[in-house]
Amino acid sequence: MPPSDAVRSASDRRQRRLLILLALGFVVFGAAAAALFYVLQPETLRIAVGPAGSDDHQVVQAMAEAFEEESRTVRLSPITTAGAAESLTFLGAGKTDLAIGRGDLAMPADAQTLAVLRKNYVVIWSPSGRAGKDSKKKAAAKIGEIADLAGHKVGIIGKTGANVALLRTILESSGVQPDKVAAAQFGTEEIEKLAQDTTLDAYLAVGPLDSKITAAAIAATSRSRGAPKFLPVEASEAIALRHPRYEAEEIPGSVFNAKPAWPEDKIDTISVNHLILARKELSEAKAAAFYRQLFAVRDTIKQRVAGAAHITKPETEKEAEPSVHRGAAAVINGTERTFLDKYSDYFWFALLLLSGIGSAAAWLRRYLNRDERDDNTSHRNRILAAISEVRDAGSEQDLLASQREVDAIIGETLKCYDDGAIEQEDLAAFGLVLELFNHAVAERRAALQSGLVDQARTQGPTLASRR
Repeated sequence: MPPSDAVRSASDRRQRRLLILLALGFVVFGAAAAALFYVLQPETLRIAVGPAGSDDHQVVQAMAEAFEEESRTVRLSPITTAGAAESLTFLGAGKTDLAIGRGDLAMPADAQTLAVLRKNYVVIWSPSGRAGKDSKKKAAAKIGEIADLAGHKVGIIGKTGANVALLRTILESSGVQPDKVAAAQFGTEEIEKLAQDTTLDAYLAVGPLDSKITAAAIAATSRSRGAPKFLPVEASEAIALRHPRYEAEEIPGSVFNAKPAWPEDKIDTISVNHLILARKELSEAKAAAFYRQLFAVRDTIKQRVAGAAHITKPETEKEAEPSVHRGAAAVINGTERTFLDKYSDYFWFALLLLSGIGSAAAWLRRYLNRDERDDNTSHRNRILAAISEVRDAGSEQDLLASQREVDAIIGETLKCYDDGAIEQEDLAAFGLVLELFNHAVAERRAALQSGLVDQARTQGPTLASRR
């Protein structure tokens, strides 16, 4: 192949190689950009809460809005349910990532606590009765402790079965057979009906201490049945020991009314937490991110919904049921793993991957440059052939023709070397052959010049004798 054709062929191959490398570069860049976009996308967690319009639902809605406005890592997608029981069912079935539920409800075996939405206190009171009223109402005033509830009827605020189960637990722990106490449930919108029901001898409410429902019920029953007599749960410590989902608490004096003081002094009771729950399989990183973000925007949520003021961290110092999720516990206890702790394995894997990519790139480079390497071998062989031709050259013109051909080969080889198509060792071998060529040219040129001198000497005497 003439040198000019070889140069054009090599140039075309370089252009194709550059196009292939450019295409691969775009692919790698696109993959990296897509991976970065995916990593930086906020994590959306589904949260089940209900019923619609309840305090819990309003708090979660405000939480979702605050996360949307201020969080770059976590988003919330509320799922409205019929109530806490259905929310926990959704959590157990994997239909949601988080759920709002009361701690004493039946919940999935792998449910764990992320945060306490609020603490619900059990409040039990009886009416004092009014002077001049019938004897039945006067009898009701004799109820001064839990043990006196035997043979009487208790009005329970809230239609959930958990409140009925809670009353039975209190009665059993106080030495009262639950079957001897009748119970009637009233919806939270039936406070006046509850207050006017003269068959009731005591009342039970479960909610935060600043609950408007509890305060309204106490005020309504006091208007119709007389001042309330608050009944202490004296077995609160024992209940908390036997039932880990309950805690022994105290209701401060005057918390429901200042004048007159309701209650007059602090009284013992038990509490049950309303929880933000997640399944154990929720990753530690996601749980930690949610927990951090929740308390970062809690003040914002409180400005929109008063109920958000009760959001607190779960206790990790003592055993609780359900247990605290490891992600939330790590943030609370300051044991959250650092970025390097979390992703050191990924770094090592990335190094191995990069090493593999480097080896593959080297192989691809050699594969794409195979034509140039073949040309380099061909050029080297052509120079070796030129060496033989040079040694038999009959004139200076033949030597110059061979040198021009080798100059073109040298130019093409150096260009390939600059493009990275030829390795250093290949260039060294090429240099050795080129050195042999130069020696051969020098020797042949010297031989040709020596021959011309001898010829001139021979012809010189002959011409002289002719004269």
